[in-house]
Amino acid sequence: MTERIIMAGFGGQGLMLLGKLLAQVAMQEGKHATFFPSYGTEVRGGTANCHVVISDDEIFSPVVEDADALIIMNQASCKRFEDRLKPDGWIVYNSSMVEPHNSNGHSLGIPATQTAVELGSIKVGNMVMVGAYNAMKHIVSPDGIIEYLKRSLTGRKAPLVEINEKALARGREIFEQLMG
Repeated sequence: MTERIIMAGFGGQGLMLLGKLLAQVAMQEGKHATFFPSYGTEVRGGTANCHVVISDDEIFSPVVEDADALIIMNQASCKRFEDRLKPDGWIVYNSSMVEPHNSNGHSLGIPATQTAVELGSIKVGNMVMVGAYNAMKHIVSPDGIIEYLKRSLTGRKAPLVEINEKALARGREIFEQLMG
């Protein structure tokens, strides 16, 4: 198994956290993983992205040219990366903000921003997305994600664990509803 993922959105949507989370949990579960973030003008609202590769075998490059999956949070990121999706790949997109145009592959619209607002924090849209994506691909264990969050969100951030867990669960539920 090898999964090559590009995650993109605008700065502040939590894509770097999402990439690091998947890579860390995958490694804790005995897989090989790379996390390749792109920083720059993203802090001013530009497109932020990262490449994540998770594999049972050694990984020779952290750069994703042909993605098995795209996790896309905004329209500008969709436009920038959708041509990097393999013909049989999946684009999992934030349907609250994105309308994909790529005829390649498969697409799954998750209302991440809308769901995050309904849960009480727009900041958990990234967790809604990873909940849905992971329900589809089974890349890492859901319990591994929650354990990572509990270890990462400590001190004054500890109260955020609960809402992130709810967002992950809601993402899984949305995926199950959409896929029937």
